[in-house]
Amino acid sequence: MAIEHAAAAGPAALTDEEIVARTRAGEIALFELLMRRYNQRLYRLARAVVRDASEAEDVVQEAFVRAFEHLDQFAGRARFATWLMRIAVHEASARLRRRGRYMDIEDSMPTLASGAAGPEQRTADRELGHAIEAAVDALPEVFGAVFVLRDVEGLSTAETAACLGINAETVKTRLHRARALLRNHITARIGVAARDAFRFDGARCDRMVAAVMARIATRTR
Repeated sequence: MAIEHAAAAGPAALTDEEIVARTRAGEIALFELLMRRYNQRLYRLARAVVRDASEAEDVVQEAFVRAFEHLDQFAGRARFATWLMRIAVHEASARLRRRGRYMDIEDSMPTLASGAAGPEQRTADRELGHAIEAAVDALPEVFGAVFVLRDVEGLSTAETAACLGINAETVKTRLHRARALLRNHITARIGVAARDAFRFDGARCDRMVAAVMARIATRTR
């Protein structure tokens, strides 16, 4: 079946499992639907592991080819998306190990912060600063004042209490509440912005689909 025929039949209504079954039955072109459905998700996952856009594309391409070659091993015990992502993680991790870059995530935590901020980091810091400013502006005045004096200006609890004419315990309570509100505000902002991070669509998606389908074609002749 051609992709155009699949589209006419309403491909969005087909489940992953239905597409897998029909692909295994010989409707090879339908595999493209799975690729377009999960290209971005796999790219973002691979990009998070290998930290390189070009290599992440290679991981995604290899993951789809391997998935196609082993469709007969998909038993439906897990969701197809989960099975596919496991293949991508395995491929990405294998690449890191081959390059001697693999490390346990717990071991890597203390080294994540960089002491030297480059231009991109400074730009990101400024954007974060603007986000914090907006979040502080959204705080109730009593919380905002405490946060600015304690966390922005670096005053002690006693100094902050003296400035505001309140006791130290009130400073601690308001600071705790201010930090919680800011964390919720910024986390919500990050959640919205994150949906636009590491996009993989348009020409990049088309190129990936074409490359994988070409590789698949050589395996099905």
